[in-house]
Amino acid sequence: MTFTTLDNVDHADLRVAVRAGPAFGDHANLLPVFPIEFEEAQRELPIVFRRGDDGGIRAYVLLGLDRGENLFLDGDRWTTRFVPAIQRRGPFALTRGEDGEAVVQVDCDDPRVGVADGLPLFRDHGGDALYLEHVRTALMLLADGAQSERAIHADLEAAGLLRGVTLRVDLGDAGGYELTDLLTIDQAALAALSGATLERLHANGLLRAATMAAASLGNMERLIELKTIRAAA
Repeated sequence: MTFTTLDNVDHADLRVAVRAGPAFGDHANLLPVFPIEFEEAQRELPIVFRRGDDGGIRAYVLLGLDRGENLFLDGDRWTTRFVPAIQRRGPFALTRGEDGEAVVQVDCDDPRVGVADGLPLFRDHGGDALYLEHVRTALMLLADGAQSERAIHADLEAAGLLRGVTLRVDLGDAGGYELTDLLTIDQAALAALSGATLERLHANGLLRAATMAAASLGNMERLIELKTIRAAA
């Protein structure tokens, strides 16, 4: 990787393609998401949680049943409207300049960078083009999410809203799957919240996040449908 700070003079004509695929990290059956993404993610993808080796909890969207399987990819494009920010960022990264301002960098070694059919990064007058605005939003979401996610998920656990589960999927003649080491929102515990805990979670927005994560599990039916079609093919 060779990251270079973007400049609307030096990179005025630079174009970057919007492509997905194994080379870009999209072929994963779990991709991390942040609570701020739950509202969009829950409309199309199941949201689950996992505990890392350090004891911290992260949220993920479940994209497939086999390792390295994303059932929501068609060629080099996602079939969902929602794409996790960690993938929406493309070949870009965020750093801080000497003045503390956020600075966008681009990986010049990435094969999506500098292609003729890519999207422009800057407008003719030098301002950010729509694609770069989109990327900048994703990068800022990642930066903000990384700072807050650990405390948010710890708060959900402290409120008794996370429970360990084993997801079992039966595909009939195509076999079955058992996904372990997952955490999901305990809907019974969510419904039973009351008093100060309920007020606190409502006030800080975590009640809404937990509710959306719980609702997202309804998307398991779509994931199983796609896996069944893939297995039959």
